[in-house]
Amino acid sequence: MQINLENKITQIQLLHKISQLAKERNEKVFLVGGFVRDLLLNRIGDELDILIVGDGPQFAEQLAKQIGIKTVTVYKNFGTAQFKYENYTYEFVGARKESYSRASRNPIVEKGTLDDDINRRDFTINTLAISLNAEDFGLLYDKFNSLDDIRNQIIKTPLDPYKTFDDDPLRILRAFRFASQLQFEIDESVLEAAEKMAERLKIVAQERITDEFLKILSSAKPSIGLKYLQKTKVMNIVFPEIANLEGVEQRKDFHHKDVFYHTLIVVDNISAITDNIWLRFAALVHDIAKPQTKKFIEGIGWTFHGHEEIGARMMKEIFNRMKLPHSKLPYVEKLVKLHLRPIALVDDQVTDSAIRRLIVAAGDDLDDLIKLCRADITSKNQSKVNKYLENYEKVMNKVHEVLEKDKLRAFQSPVRGDVIMQVCNLKPSKKVGEIKSAIEEAILEGKIANNFDEAYNYLLKIKDKFLSSES
Repeated sequence: MQINLENKITQIQLLHKISQLAKERNEKVFLVGGFVRDLLLNRIGDELDILIVGDGPQFAEQLAKQIGIKTVTVYKNFGTAQFKYENYTYEFVGARKESYSRASRNPIVEKGTLDDDINRRDFTINTLAISLNAEDFGLLYDKFNSLDDIRNQIIKTPLDPYKTFDDDPLRILRAFRFASQLQFEIDESVLEAAEKMAERLKIVAQERITDEFLKILSSAKPSIGLKYLQKTKVMNIVFPEIANLEGVEQRKDFHHKDVFYHTLIVVDNISAITDNIWLRFAALVHDIAKPQTKKFIEGIGWTFHGHEEIGARMMKEIFNRMKLPHSKLPYVEKLVKLHLRPIALVDDQVTDSAIRRLIVAAGDDLDDLIKLCRADITSKNQSKVNKYLENYEKVMNKVHEVLEKDKLRAFQSPVRGDVIMQVCNLKPSKKVGEIKSAIEEAILEGKIANNFDEAYNYLLKIKDKFLSSES
């Protein structure tokens, strides 16, 4: 069945100029890849891949000259060229065929035909091409019955999935990423090949693996991709600490939630309210230390004492291994470490001091911490969920009361180190830090208000005690 999509692409004016230039150069040209897939899914795309059966970069440069584009980025190693025009980014590439060495996922590239180029693609949903040639402008080229796969919402490979993944094992993660982004299922033959070929991922640069993993985490429903990672045991290679969360142990009448599946719900909950990838990452790892802290206590059941502290300490090694940006490490550490703190402050007897300590510990990330805590409510009992949500509202009401009174958001001693050194006749030393900490502690305990005058008078009151203890 032939389908003409001219009506769907005719508003993109540059495509007609591309068609005219292809005719002048006596070359065939096609719109390919993800833009075509998304067009059929009624998703809005702004990156167009233009396939030239000829010289892609040369075509791009000639076209750019015609339409007054001064900057064309050419990637000689990949045989591609790119520029932006109006609201779209265009990438031009010559049709090619590829072969692979088992030691690398980098292909050996030769010039090829449209068929060669379609055959080398990762999944059938990405093999569709729309002709931009004058004689059949808008005609859809569908060699692998990809339309059926899109209608059935399933991910398959155009060739044998074992060969597809053997050639480029990163495609394993791309399958899970597309499943998560599009909310498609993955064909069983693809899942089977992914599990068998998972070890091949070891030839892929960590940065590329992490990039695909974060794209899964950035999708509308990350649990889809995360479940596939776990089901195929690929998670053992990509993120073993998350793989270890699965499993429910029972003893007598006590059991605990499967931490892996609880975590998936938390990640989906947080993803429904934020696009902040690092808040989503914190949700993914918030219970990461539960396996090593799990302990059964008679009459109580399963406990995980200290998992928040240990989990926070695990983050540095994980960030190093996964080559995650260290600028985001303190934020994730903080949220993991504090994720149990707010619910402990529900009691009516909780002091302002305890609330102050939470405010100071969370700093500017307090709102994100509360979002994480709310997302962490995964009970199927709606009355229990409502009760927990009410409790967090209580905590936040107390927080706002204390904030209004104390102005603690950017908390530190109103009396700075230079003033302490001048008053106490001290040089920069550990003693200065101890005195400053004592003033901060007095503010947190409510002994003095968070202002310079009271802090200065408190310094005068305590300085002799610190100076007399100086050795």
